[in-house]
Amino acid sequence: MMEPQGVRHAFVSELQSLEHDLLEMGSRAEAMVGIAADSLTRLDTGLAREVLARDDDIDERDRMIEEHCLRLIALQQPIAGDLRVVSTAMKMITDIERIGDLAVDIAKITLKVDKEFGETSIIDIPKIANVARQMLRLALEAFVRRDLDLVRRVIVMDDEVDDLYRSLREHIFSIMRSHPEHVVSDSWLLLAIHHVERIADHSVNIAERISFMVTGENKHRHHEEPEG
Repeated sequence: MMEPQGVRHAFVSELQSLEHDLLEMGSRAEAMVGIAADSLTRLDTGLAREVLARDDDIDERDRMIEEHCLRLIALQQPIAGDLRVVSTAMKMITDIERIGDLAVDIAKITLKVDKEFGETSIIDIPKIANVARQMLRLALEAFVRRDLDLVRRVIVMDDEVDDLYRSLREHIFSIMRSHPEHVVSDSWLLLAIHHVERIADHSVNIAERISFMVTGENKHRHHEEPEG
């Protein structure tokens, strides 16, 4: 029978493996967002299809990490801080998987805008996408470092994304009024920037889950649609 110290060592090793897998999943989802944004900016259908091809990988990692978490809970019966880490990981992968789905949705919009012979240079897609991606990277870093300052930075940056979203949305509305012949492709752009705004919201969710993991206190903001 394994000694208590050996049991603890085995659990810590399993936890480190879990965290590594979660960070890899998050990194891959963040890369998908970047490729999707590039595909839309450049109307590159090849990049768009690359994002679509990566979706199964994210879904498989989601399933494997969830199984790992459930196995740790069932066999190791973690308590207190360790249990919060495992439960936080289970919730984080839900947000990360959804971020991957939103990247896929943006890539699909690239294909639709291309089919409509639309134009995407009318708005600064990279600007809002880069902020959302940075939020996800910081949230993942906060998880590694158990850093509440990084958590707060992510939450503050969400306001920046909301402001950019409102500005881009109004700009698209203006173009739709002056160029109604492009209303279909411009409507897809409206949906694309909404997806980016949702990616930022999921990054805030991750950050708030980390805050709970570190402090044991629930302090969740209520995410609403940006007011216009």
